[in-house]
Amino acid sequence: MRNRLALVVLGAAFALAAPHAAAQAYPTKSIRFIVPFAPGGGNDILGRVVAQKLSEAFGVPVVVDNRPGAGGTLGTDLTAKSPPDGHTILINNLSVAVNVTLYSKLPFDPLKDLQTVSLVGRQPNILVVHPTLPAKSWKELHALAKKRPGELSFSSGGVGSSSHLAGELLKVVSGIQMVHIPYKGMGPALVDLISGQVQLSMSTLASALPHVRNQRMRPLAVSTAERVAVVPDVPTLQEAGLKGYEHSTWYGLYVRAGTPRPAVDRLNEAVRKSVASAEVGKRFGTQGVQPVSNSPDEFRAFLVSEIAKWAKVVKAAGLRAN
Repeated sequence: MRNRLALVVLGAAFALAAPHAAAQAYPTKSIRFIVPFAPGGGNDILGRVVAQKLSEAFGVPVVVDNRPGAGGTLGTDLTAKSPPDGHTILINNLSVAVNVTLYSKLPFDPLKDLQTVSLVGRQPNILVVHPTLPAKSWKELHALAKKRPGELSFSSGGVGSSSHLAGELLKVVSGIQMVHIPYKGMGPALVDLISGQVQLSMSTLASALPHVRNQRMRPLAVSTAERVAVVPDVPTLQEAGLKGYEHSTWYGLYVRAGTPRPAVDRLNEAVRKSVASAEVGKRFGTQGVQPVSNSPDEFRAFLVSEIAKWAKVVKAAGLRAN
């Protein structure tokens, strides 16, 4: 009887200790860090900062793997089909929420196949134009677009990306007509803007900032309600005369659904400490990005609300990716 009781007590103790042990064991090998867009975009820039901090926190290699295509769905699908052990991490922006409505059929369900970990940052978009375009303000660009309807083209990081939605919102609020040219990330989208293949972009700020500083493109306005510290002389679109326009991009981390919760919680803890560090605050700040973090459950609730929000926008604008 005593032996049985001892076994029961031992078994209960083991069951209570198992989650703690699983959390302490994670990670057990190198981590694959998927960026579902081309190098040079906001996901890539911020993702590399976060990947470096996670590598330092866990003492294992965190290898960035750029998998661009289909507005971020290819890399996201890789994560949704990866082993559920937390060793494949995805960073993605609001396209995760948008693509649910934008695409007629996705190879994954973000709420069923992905486990939310934490938000990591928010940033404005910035309206930039080719230096030769005869528009040095939003009002001048608006007048030019009205005079040449459908002749101006804007580049984006892909269908359903933040830069695409920011551009479509610009069209809706201002009433101008522009042609959308999608790319596999903001890096190549801005290369073609610099070369003059397209005339403008509602780029994520982190992607455009180096080119703005080098005067390879002209900034006209930022998308947020308030000015941004890293470009203090650039007005908001509302200040520039476009009332009712406001938009920002958010970024978050995910793993495969079914990943043990202790591992998810340990990853969340490492992410939150990293995002709260002075180093990340400084590095994000130079890109005009506000560091943010939350719990896995808070992030999931936020994602649910964003899916509903962008479903209304996508349907109202008549957008469709396939």
